[in-house]
Amino acid sequence: MLFGTTIPSTLSSLSPQKALLLANWYLECAYKSDDSTIALELCHETEVSLNHAKKVAKNTKNKTAIEAIASTYIDLGTVLKIHNYGNESQVIYKKGLKLG
Repeated sequence: MLFGTTIPSTLSSLSPQKALLLANWYLECAYKSDDSTIALELCHETEVSLNHAKKVAKNTKNKTAIEAIASTYIDLGTVLKIHNYGNESQVIYKKGLKLG
C-alpha cells in the first residue's frame, strides 16, 4: 500500500506492445534472479502481462505482436526451466508454440 491506498493496476489500459515490454522487463529480472521463488513470482507477472498482450493483439489481429508474444512465451519457458520449474516450463513452451 502506498499512501494508505492500494494502487490500481493499469495493465488493462496497456497496448499489446507496452504489455509485451512490461513482460520482457519482468522476464529479464526473473532471468537475473538468484532466488527461484522470486523468479517464479516474476515469471507469473510475465505470464499475466503476456496474456493481456495476447488478448489485445488477437482482437486487433496484430500478427507482428502475436509473433513477438509467442517468442516471449518461449523465453519464459526457458527461464522457468533454468530455475528448475520444468513442468511449468513445458506448459509455457506449448503456449508459445501454439501462438507461433
